[in-house]
Amino acid sequence: MRKGIVHRASVTRAEQITGQKVVVGLDVHKRSIVAAIRVNGEEVKHCTMPADPEVVVRTLEPYRAGMRMVVYEAGLTGYGLARALEGAGMPAVVVAPSRTPRSSTAQSKSDRLDCGKLALFAEKGELLKAVVIPTEQEEHDRQLIRTRQQLVDQRRRIKQQIKSLLTCYGIVEPPGLAYWSCAAVQELRSMKLSRPLRACLDALMHLLQAVSQELDRLNEQIARISRQARHRQAMSLLQSHPGVGGTTATNFLVEVYRPERFANEKQLAAYVGLAPRVKQSGETRHAGPLMKAGRGHLRAMLVEAAWSWIRRDEQAKAVYRHLLHATGSAGKAIVAMARRLAIRLWRMLLRREPYRATCPA
Repeated sequence: MRKGIVHRASVTRAEQITGQKVVVGLDVHKRSIVAAIRVNGEEVKHCTMPADPEVVVRTLEPYRAGMRMVVYEAGLTGYGLARALEGAGMPAVVVAPSRTPRSSTAQSKSDRLDCGKLALFAEKGELLKAVVIPTEQEEHDRQLIRTRQQLVDQRRRIKQQIKSLLTCYGIVEPPGLAYWSCAAVQELRSMKLSRPLRACLDALMHLLQAVSQELDRLNEQIARISRQARHRQAMSLLQSHPGVGGTTATNFLVEVYRPERFANEKQLAAYVGLAPRVKQSGETRHAGPLMKAGRGHLRAMLVEAAWSWIRRDEQAKAVYRHLLHATGSAGKAIVAMARRLAIRLWRMLLRREPYRATCPA
């Protein structure tokens, strides 16, 4: 059988079982997609297709009437396949790879086995953590924010490389380089060095300028998006909270899209990665470090905004001091305040209410 082609016998069988339970597991890669099709508890077909949503839809079309679920793990290919399947009337479920059940013993692994296990788990109702499929616009907005964060990280690394170069060769840093003033940057450009070192420093300075220019361009694009009608009200609500500026509000709004999808504050805290890992056995209970989830940049922004919040709000400062006394750690206390801040922002979006100093922390 050629890849991506379904035998006529398989089509006939699918037509005969229309209305029965059909579950499909997909193992999605950059250039290929492997599918396992289960019908009424029996695996009836495996096939390999090109990584093209249209080909996948055509291949699964004979089973559409009895389709219960098409499941695959989230990955680098995004959510275009899921949206194409849903557009064709096939219920698609994208699951978190970290929450997929794994065997504790070493076993064989292949694309065929992986998609078969996904289909089997979905058919048996195993615990698969589904992620919400964003719209194309939501995914694009989120990518814009994440690309900005990548450029910010890249600019920080280049600055560290410049300082390391100066330190390595005993070159005194210009005054104001700690905060990269214009005068310090100009002195770096005119500094007299040997020809090899001058070439190295110029290369880094050119990279820094290029990244800074691209970062300014993305900031303008993000600012235009935040002023659009679909975000205007939410941005106004979020920025009414003390310590929350435009950058933090935009990141929170884009990363925590559709706030109504969270049933409670615990789900939100786990999503943004501000929920502690709890281990309990009998009467022993230990709260460990934060669970590895969510975007680290968003957590860092919430922590920074929490510091600004406690400086501007006396009630928040009192809560922080209480947490500091209870935990004995400024880091733990400010992370707890960041968690409260995230929950406050989420509630403000749900209720469509601006910040009120009397709302519970």
